[in-house]
Amino acid sequence: MEGDRLEGLYEVVAPTGRRVRAAHLSAPPIGSLRGIRIAEIWDYLFRGDELFGLLREALRRRAAGIEIVPYPVIGRIHGPDEARLLAELPQVLARERVGAVISGVGA
Repeated sequence: MEGDRLEGLYEVVAPTGRRVRAAHLSAPPIGSLRGIRIAEIWDYLFRGDELFGLLREALRRRAAGIEIVPYPVIGRIHGPDEARLLAELPQVLARERVGAVISGVGA
């Protein structure tokens, strides 16, 4: 049979590829939100403008002196300038004196 000739010639390859796990160090927890500057990072997709507004209100009720760096300051991190904006992100966060980030808002 023709199938017998092909047996052993091909390895099975998962369509998802190999899983690779890289170790990532997490930042230490924030002790208090009091007086901290929090940047909003958004990809300008699904309703982030509405959700960030709700988050701002809740955070300001929870912690006195909290400062929010609104998402337009950081820029649209999804789209034609994505690679440049992400490469510049550490400098932008440092320039804005950001102590924490809210990212990934939306569906």
